[in-house]
Parts: sequence; structure tokens; C-alpha cells
Amino acid sequence: MPNIKIFSGSSHQDLSQKIADRLGLELGKVVTKKFSNQETCVEIGESVRGKDVYIVQSGCGEINDSLMELLIMIHACKIASASRVSAVMPCFPYARQDRKDKSRAPISAKLVANMLSTAGADHIITMDLHASQIQGFFDIPVDNLCAEPVVLRWIQENISEWRDCTVVSPDAGGAKRVTSIADYLNVDFALIHKERKQANEVDRMVLVGDVKDRVAILVDDMADTCGTLCLAADKLLSAGATRVYAILTHGIFSGPAVSRINSACFEAVVVTNTIPQEDKMKDCSKIRVIDISMILAEAIRRTHNGESVTYLFSHVPL
Repeated sequence: MPNIKIFSGSSHQDLSQKIADRLGLELGKVVTKKFSNQETCVEIGESVRGKDVYIVQSGCGEINDSLMELLIMIHACKIASASRVSAVMPCFPYARQDRKDKSRAPISAKLVANMLSTAGADHIITMDLHASQIQGFFDIPVDNLCAEPVVLRWIQENISEWRDCTVVSPDAGGAKRVTSIADYLNVDFALIHKERKQANEVDRMVLVGDVKDRVAILVDDMADTCGTLCLAADKLLSAGATRVYAILTHGIFSGPAVSRINSACFEAVVVTNTIPQEDKMKDCSKIRVIDISMILAEAIRRTHNGESVTYLFSHVPL
């Protein structure tokens, strides 16, 4: 693959290295540091003139610092005459602020989209956006990749009774995702209707569907404080489920999330490595990680070579 450079931001260097290894490339030389006043400084250590540049930076950890670092890296490559700069953002920051749900509320995901475009990004590669309409916030191409193929493979390889399970959405918004997985596996699905008093606080839950004497698999795009997820697991057990698994694309796990998972009734909480999980796994034996670096690497390869990425929505690259 000539004429390509891959750089890593500081948010998830392990994933960046896996992507580079998969493509048979070396990560580009870049130094990111902070001045004593906490301003971010980026130094690109090699020529990018005329190159197709990919910058891998996930929206995790110190999110605002990661986002600012990404913007500066894009700008640095753009004014160093890179022919195209693509931002590879496995977890898109501010994705939950995607609509104006009350008076004077910001649509922060749109602001992030504007910032990325203004910085000079020509293309965005991300995974399982919280709201797919965020693609429409951009005037540049956005590839919203899907973790569903690796999730399906994990279910079939690790849950022996998967043919007699029920796939459950913890909220009505995830119904489309859950029905797609249930249709592929040819199993039943259910959903939990939740009513919130305020953000991160659920008032009550109603289960729609049957999980009695079945393995229940909760599927969602992300889990943050895990309050909803753990309440949903309790609801499923009380409705007669034999075992409960949770499968998520983005395991944010902030605040009391890890202690909640430890005390909840999950057999396993399965997440992808769009966000680093090493520290969380030390504190919680229930967390399992699926590697999605091969999907991102293949998307980069296909984009660089001008090929379609449609294959990746239904297949795991070999």
C-alpha cells in the first residue's frame, strides 16, 4: 500500500498498533505533549506531502483533550500538504448530544462535525454511531461501520444455547439493531421500555416479549454508568431468564459502572475494543473484549484503494 500514512493519537495506541500491524505498516512518527499551561502540542515527525493520511483517535479517556489533539493533528497534516486526511474515530465523541430535546439544549454532535470539517478532515471512519443521523451532520463522506458481524460470531462461538435465546434491547431506540441480530440468528427478540426522570436515572421499566426459561442477550451500542443495563438484567431474571449476557459496542464504564457490573447478575459483559478496557478488566472478571481492529484496518485498506466497504457490514474480514 504505497502513499499511505497511519498516525495514532494518544487515546488508544494499542488499537492503532493492531490496525497498523494488520495492514503491514509502521505507525507514523508523531509526538503529542502538553505545555505547562495544558495547551496541546503536536509534532508530526515525518513527511506527509501528497500522502493519504489516516489518524486513529477514539473518543474516550480525557475526551476533550483527545478531540482537541485530533483536530490539531488533522490541521497539522493538512497544512503539511497531505493529499487526503481521514479521521478514524472508533467511538465518536458527544454522539449522545445529537438532537435538541429541550429548550436551549446544544446539538454538540453537530458542533464536533463542524470542527472536524473546519480542521481539514476529508473523510470520517467511525463505528456504531449512537444516532445514525449524525452522518448527516457532515458535508464530507462518513463511513459508519458496524460491529454486528463480530457480535454474531461471538454469540455463535461462546453461547452454546444461542439457538434458543432471546435478543433483548434495553430501550426502544435499539429495537432496529436487536431485530437485525435476531433475524440473522432466527431467534425471538424482546425490548424493554424505560421511562427516565432525568439523564442517567431510570424511573421504571416494562419488558415487552418473552424470556422465560431462555438465555437473554442484551444488545446495545454503548453503556456508560451501566444503571440501565443492570436494571434491565434484573428485570430479565425476574421474568424467568436462565442467564443474562450483555453485548455492547462501546464500553465507556464511567463512575460506578464496574462495581455495578460486579454486583449484577451477568454471565458476561462483552464489549469491543473501540475503547481501551485493560484497566476495567483487572477490576471486573465479567468483562470480555472482542477485537474490531481488523474491521477498521480493512475499511482503511478499501478506502485507500477506492473499493466498496459494503462487505464489512455483513462479514468479518478474514
